[in-house]
Amino acid sequence: MNLGAGQIVPYPEPTSAAATKIGKANRRVDTKPEVQLRSLLHRRGLRFRKDLLIRAEGVRVRPDIVFTRRRLAVFLDGCFWHGCPEHQHIPKSNRDYWVPKLEANIRRDDRVSAALVEAGWRVVRIWEHVPAEAAAQMVLDAMTDR
Repeated sequence: MNLGAGQIVPYPEPTSAAATKIGKANRRVDTKPEVQLRSLLHRRGLRFRKDLLIRAEGVRVRPDIVFTRRRLAVFLDGCFWHGCPEHQHIPKSNRDYWVPKLEANIRRDDRVSAALVEAGWRVVRIWEHVPAEAAAQMVLDAMTDR
């Protein structure tokens, strides 16, 4: 499996049917934390786009929430996939795949954030474990920071 930047790792063999089921159940959009945050923002009168494709400085990215006029991109990052310092746990099985995969995700997040900032966007990254009210406040604060 190609992780980008010339890094290739073997695709992992699932350790069980349960692991396969869990992996297939992971959602790319509309996770519970995303839906809760969007609902709170909408109730506060904010209007936004979700999963909007942005091309900036050679990257293509779909932030979870986008305020186009304010050029604000909001990412609600999952602790496992994006390397939360508090909650990430690396699976014991298939470590040859998971360690480089998760490290590549973190590098990609950094590259995407830098490209968006370079293109004049503000970027807010919120961990999935942040309570929805606090996450909404982080977005509101970012909107008034200009």
